[in-house]
Amino acid sequence: MGLSLYYHPLSSSCWKVLIALYESGTPFEPRLLDLGDPRQRADFVALWPTGKMPLLIDGEYVVPETSIIIEYLSHHHAQAGRGLIPAEADAALEVRLMDRVLDLYVMMPMQAIVGDRLRAEDRDPTGVAKARETLATAYGLIEQKLGAQTWMAGEPFSMADCTAAPALFYATTLVPLSAAHPRLRDYLERVLQRPSVARVLDEAKPYFQYYPYREALPAQFAPAAAG
Repeated sequence: MGLSLYYHPLSSSCWKVLIALYESGTPFEPRLLDLGDPRQRADFVALWPTGKMPLLIDGEYVVPETSIIIEYLSHHHAQAGRGLIPAEADAALEVRLMDRVLDLYVMMPMQAIVGDRLRAEDRDPTGVAKARETLATAYGLIEQKLGAQTWMAGEPFSMADCTAAPALFYATTLVPLSAAHPRLRDYLERVLQRPSVARVLDEAKPYFQYYPYREALPAQFAPAAAG
């Protein structure tokens, strides 16, 4: 049995794994997941009780959590020379560090802001304000870490870039980059042109109309006006 991935093309977390799959040249069966469908939700929760996607299935193995999935792919399925975790220990630690920084301080606050807009009740303006502050702080930290390097954790494209592309794409629709972030701005432009990332963005285009902050998307990704 081959690999299969439960995912949704609008999800930033799913983008992270899709980019890794395309980068590593790993064939897989995409399984589009609609958690609003009770039957699909029940079947999915039976596989992974948290109900969080993406989820990788490899035969009898159920592999959850984005970073774990990418590590698993790099160890077991990536084509030669196309793994996303460096073999050298210190370089691997830097990749894992930036992966965690981007997940915790960019991806999570971004998702909190988007999730708040999706709620009809029990809005949390204080939490949203704090999330926006966290994004601004993270931009400054990443700006310093980037230096003159091409990719997020050094010269090889890595798991950290798989995390950065979706996290920053969506986060910058909520808290735009400023003149204080020239390296990060250049990095974002560069990573969005990476073929694996461009492919994920292209696959997501039909779904951008459902993004709660679609009015802030870059012009090339903005959904066409109705009528």
